[in-house]
Amino acid sequence: MKLYYSPGACSLSPQIVLREAGLAFEPVKAPTKTHQLDDGTDYYTINPLGYVPMLELDDGTRLREVPVILQYIADQVPTKNLVPAAGTLPRYRLQEWLTFIGMELHRSIGALFNPALPEEAKHVFRDRGLKRLAWLDGELAGKDFLLGEHFSVADAYLYVVTRWAKPLGIDLGPYPNLVAHQERVGARPAVQEALKVEGLQA
Repeated sequence: MKLYYSPGACSLSPQIVLREAGLAFEPVKAPTKTHQLDDGTDYYTINPLGYVPMLELDDGTRLREVPVILQYIADQVPTKNLVPAAGTLPRYRLQEWLTFIGMELHRSIGALFNPALPEEAKHVFRDRGLKRLAWLDGELAGKDFLLGEHFSVADAYLYVVTRWAKPLGIDLGPYPNLVAHQERVGARPAVQEALKVEGLQA
């Protein structure tokens, strides 16, 4: 498999989960600013949408969108318990979390990276993001991970999105449960390895 990624982007989450799963893959850097691979290939010729992540399977099939890729990876190694079993209520809870992270956090916080976004719009997105973080902090009270005691792919996605707080100047201090979650996930060997591969940690 090949994982097309841009350092520090949301593609860091499947980079983490592939390592948690112990699956062999080739990470291929596809920077979102240049859309050019290291060999000079125009990334748009591989993914016309131009964004990451994209997972290319061994047979050439390509998958896009973080929640889909994360669940696909986890389903390849059910014994790792990275996702609950399909068809169970916990699986739908996982999908609920993946959707919340993508639609409410990724979209709001990620928008702040856009230099063309007017200041008024940035205030709207920032305020919305802070409200969602406050609610999320309450949901994490008394839990190690989003689904309880066990790490899941949703925790990897949440970790990546909340990492963006620092470069954006968002103080996570008021959200101690979220900070604890970030530290707990960040200490995992698979996360440390993924950060090194992406050049985000020495």
